[in-house]
Amino acid sequence: MMKGFLILLVSLLLITGCSEDLIDINGTGVIRGKVVEETTFLPLENVKISTNPNTSSVFTDVNGDFEIEVEAGQYAVQAEKDEYITAFESATVEVDGEVELVYELRTQTANNRAPNAPVLEVPVDNAVDLSFNLTLEWTGTDVDDDELTYKVTLRNTGDNTVEVFEDITDASLDVTVDYGTTYFWQVTANDGINEDVNSELFTFSTANFPVNRFLFVKKINGNNVIYSGDEDSAEVAITSVNSNSWRPRVSRVANKIAFLRSVGALVQVFVMDPDGNNVRQVSTQVPVAGFNLEEIDISWSSDGAKIYYPSQDKLYSVNLDGTGTTMVYQSTGNLVTEVDVNGSLIAVKTNDLGGYNCEILLIDTAGALVSTVLTGVNGAVGGLDLSADNSKLLYTRDITGFENIGYRQLNTQAFIYNLNSMLELSVSFNKDPGTNDLDARFSPTESKIIVYNQDNDGITQGTLQVLEIDTIDTREDIFTNGLMPDWE
Repeated sequence: MMKGFLILLVSLLLITGCSEDLIDINGTGVIRGKVVEETTFLPLENVKISTNPNTSSVFTDVNGDFEIEVEAGQYAVQAEKDEYITAFESATVEVDGEVELVYELRTQTANNRAPNAPVLEVPVDNAVDLSFNLTLEWTGTDVDDDELTYKVTLRNTGDNTVEVFEDITDASLDVTVDYGTTYFWQVTANDGINEDVNSELFTFSTANFPVNRFLFVKKINGNNVIYSGDEDSAEVAITSVNSNSWRPRVSRVANKIAFLRSVGALVQVFVMDPDGNNVRQVSTQVPVAGFNLEEIDISWSSDGAKIYYPSQDKLYSVNLDGTGTTMVYQSTGNLVTEVDVNGSLIAVKTNDLGGYNCEILLIDTAGALVSTVLTGVNGAVGGLDLSADNSKLLYTRDITGFENIGYRQLNTQAFIYNLNSMLELSVSFNKDPGTNDLDARFSPTESKIIVYNQDNDGITQGTLQVLEIDTIDTREDIFTNGLMPDWE
């Protein structure tokens, strides 16, 4: 019995002794270190440091430093932070020892590859005779399937201006460019991770500006903008939406377009090339003035050397170069509002301050009265255009004779007045009830006319329509929301 007790006691003492030896051998040590960003070597704060086998976790301070006390032994030490690739270092910690670790963390996108260079598709390199409205197209790919955004750089070699279009998500871009110009273009791809990647540099050239027969005006954002158009109803703006420009009149002899433009509180006569370039103010000494400035009309001399324009009760001419401002005619009481010149004959429309009490007079270039076409009628009158042989005069008038302070017209029709027979014929065939035919002009062959057809509420935007003079049932829409046409 006693022998068994002694054996048990010795065993317990041996076990106790072994446990004390293990605690003393393991002890503790310290793992300390620093975490920085791989490429910049800037310290990273709030990186979580943990071990395997598991001990307590700590976070790096503002300097990227950390310290953790562990039992002596071997550890895998982990550094992890959002948006970075987790890193591991091994550490063998001895009792009362210190281990120094350094981590250079890489961003999670560090292995991401840059996009492939965009491949330009349309237009092909060195393409020529392109339209002023075109679509640039390219192909963009990314081996990591990242979403790509593009930047298009477009350089005009004529004036060296550069347009940059950014944040494009589709592999195409609609652009409007100048006629008769060579461009360089390049596409840049970005995956939001890597540096930009550029395509090759391509070039293309646009066709020369077409000789369009139509000019007209559209109202855009409160301003009048002049457009050029062809028989297929293709149209292009030739003045800026940032200026107020109206009443275009072309001279094929001068190869210029005369028009009116607001200059501060005044209105002046300007000229430009058929494509809208080389804009130049012509009138300086006497501005355009009179009743309802949008009703005022101007005219070229037949030789393209002068422009005729109204100013209050007077009619002036000015040379194309801006010199020689001359008063041609002065009304007896009324305001001069419209003019059309053909050779030595000048048609003039006058009216009172309300736009009524209208007269249409024919005068010569010296201002002498030749004949009176229209007088003593009620209602609005306008739209003068002499025929090529001065045998006919086209104009419009409201056959209802309606007059009010708002200058509203109820049933305005186009008329051709025969200067030989002195007979008037309405040519507003097939006109919808409740509409007005305004701003009438002969076609170049004088077999047709163009009118601005608008609802008689005076608010709804109308349409430019073409009518055949000798065919009653023809009326064709050609430009929507267009007004003040010229057809030469």
